[in-house]
Amino acid sequence: MTSQPDLVAQLYRHSVPRLGAYAFLLTGSHAEAEELVQAAIVKVCARPRRLTNLPQAEAYVRAAIRTIHIDGLRKQARWHRAAPSLARPDTVAGPADDVTDADAVATALATLAPRVRAVIAMYYWEDLPVADIAVALGISDGTVKGYLRDGRAALAPLLGEDDEGERSAVMEVRS
Repeated sequence: MTSQPDLVAQLYRHSVPRLGAYAFLLTGSHAEAEELVQAAIVKVCARPRRLTNLPQAEAYVRAAIRTIHIDGLRKQARWHRAAPSLARPDTVAGPADDVTDADAVATALATLAPRVRAVIAMYYWEDLPVADIAVALGISDGTVKGYLRDGRAALAPLLGEDDEGERSAVMEVRS
């Protein structure tokens, strides 16, 4: 019976070329094949096993290569399915876009009545709840809600809200 360190040394001396060729057939890349062989050897030899000889250890490593490769393909497939939903636009908003957005918000807010504008500002920019806005302005909660509804309706065509009533990126601009 060979000790674990001796078996690992024998694997590297005698079996790595065969294991590398097998991994290359799976991956098609020498670099990926080397990584795959290393990962498989670590996976097999990290835990004590009852491996008694080199052919048995090589078989375990070969099976680990196959398993690690298939798991990698599955992860890659999941990533390729998820990546389009995580993609960002090709252009990154710069300071000029922020100025343009802020100007569009200021222009749109100028079209609102003073009380409606105050309620919109307190709700979206100060993140105050309806009850706090009502207390601050000395009006009822229902009136605050009405002003919010009226303000959203007036700002939607000016700032580009989508059909579900979600705030657009322009509405997210904070001064």
